[in-house]
Amino acid sequence: MQAQRPPFLKSYGFSLLLIASIGVGAVLGVVCGAQAARLKPLGDIFLNLLFTVIVPLVFFSISSTVAGMADLRRLGKILAVMMLIFILTGLLASAVMIVAVVLYPPAAGVGIPLPVAAEVQTLKAADALVRAFTVGDFSQLLSKNNMLALIVFSLLTGLAASAAGEKGKAFTAFLTSANDVMMKLISFIMYYAPVGLCAYFAYLVGVFGPELLGSYARAMLLYYPTALLYFFLAFTLYAFIAGRGPGVKKFWSNIIPPAVTSLATGSSMATLPLNLQAAARIGVPADISKVVIPVGATMHMEGSCLAAVLKIAFLFGIFSMPFTGVETLLTALGIALLTGVVVSGIPGGGTIGELLILSLYNLPPEAFPLITMIGALVDAPATMVNAVGDTVASMLTARTLEGKKWMEKGV
Repeated sequence: MQAQRPPFLKSYGFSLLLIASIGVGAVLGVVCGAQAARLKPLGDIFLNLLFTVIVPLVFFSISSTVAGMADLRRLGKILAVMMLIFILTGLLASAVMIVAVVLYPPAAGVGIPLPVAAEVQTLKAADALVRAFTVGDFSQLLSKNNMLALIVFSLLTGLAASAAGEKGKAFTAFLTSANDVMMKLISFIMYYAPVGLCAYFAYLVGVFGPELLGSYARAMLLYYPTALLYFFLAFTLYAFIAGRGPGVKKFWSNIIPPAVTSLATGSSMATLPLNLQAAARIGVPADISKVVIPVGATMHMEGSCLAAVLKIAFLFGIFSMPFTGVETLLTALGIALLTGVVVSGIPGGGTIGELLILSLYNLPPEAFPLITMIGALVDAPATMVNAVGDTVASMLTARTLEGKKWMEKGV
């Protein structure tokens, strides 16, 4: 008779294994220092496997879901509720960081000499939006750098298969079967996750540890605790709103693998497959999770909203500008929302968001390298908040559309 694992290990065993693996990686990074870079190829294998599967996974998950919808009006409802949740959670994240930077100004007492003026290109929003939602050739859809264009194409493919009626059923069956194969492939890749995450985290700590501990210490002392508090408190609140006590329990028992992966890799795209798995185990209906999470991976960035406010407040401090007044704070709130919900979906969105900050506040181009450095230093926790926020957003969308018993319907 095969011994059964205790319920705690059944729920959290793999999560604990992943946490232990990055803990071992951190120790290796501290001990080995720059020599830990030799372990990076082991981590790159894991990242490359995940990145390779992202394009077919997103295409088949979205197109099969849309093609299988009997009522396409439901898709419209999902998209409408999803965008409302993205905006509301982005606003809350931005407001939290505004309070934090007012209470603890990130650049107080910091004197950073301005570097040589950098050449900053003029931001062309219309061209950027065209590039975000469309590409000029089909082959360009096969790149993770054009995710919004891929999502649009996937939605249209699903709609076309559904509109084809009886003639489209064979194609819809193919899409559904291919999606099942992709999900099974993800489970295979995850067997390698402990090794890959350990190696990659050792590399990050060993190579970038001194920089993380040295530069911009005050800004990091503000961002890291604020992001972690938002991660635990806000996401617990959202899970409670979505599913009360059972929702909180299911959320935290399934979200650790995506959270750890995003923290170690610094990639929302790499976390997307694990978020889809987590949402399925939580009980989010498939037609909701397979739309909200892929779209959220490109244009729902609560961690980026937090970072945008930090960047603005940091520059205000550097240039001795008062970060006070209703107009200043509301402008910062609006820019953070644009950066985290709209601009993030554009290729090179991080850079465009930083250029947006400079242009709207008429700051000199010398400020560009300063906030670019902050973006690099806060990348890990920001990515974790970005990625996990997509799963909890799918839970809130399910609660809105399916009612109180949505977890039972999604199983």
